[in-house]
Formats: sequence, C-alpha cells, structure tokens
Amino acid sequence: MEPWNISVLIPIVGIVAFAAIRIARMYAPHSTSPPADVAARFEALERNVQSLEEQHAETLERLDFAERLLSQAREERRIEG
Repeated sequence: MEPWNISVLIPIVGIVAFAAIRIARMYAPHSTSPPADVAARFEALERNVQSLEEQHAETLERLDFAERLLSQAREERRIEG
C-alpha cells in the first residue's frame, strides 16, 4: 500500500468512527431521573441557596439603612457648619 492511500483512508476512518460514536450515544440508555442521594443533595443545596439569598437581602436592607443614617448625619453637619 502506498503512502498516499493511507493519507486518504485516515480521514474516512475518522469520519466513520465519529459517526459510529454519535449513533451509539443516541441509542444508549439515558437515566431520566437522578439517584435519590443526588436529588436529596440538590434539594439541600436549593435550601442553602434560598437561605443565602434571604441573608443577602437582609444585609442589603441593613446597608441601605446605614447609608441613610450616614447621609442624614452629613446633612446635619453641613447645615450646622
């Protein structure tokens, strides 16, 4: 077999192998629902994220309050001085 024959066959074999892998993945059985431990961990993570979002909202409210107090104090000093 001559070298130019091999260089023609390599891409053809690659294309066929790629197509075979894609077809095998299409027909491979897929799990529709995650295992119970994964679902439980996911729910726990969701609860943690919700808790963090609540804490974040509370922190933003406190920051807003502190900014308003500082602004009022500056305004009072400006008026007095």
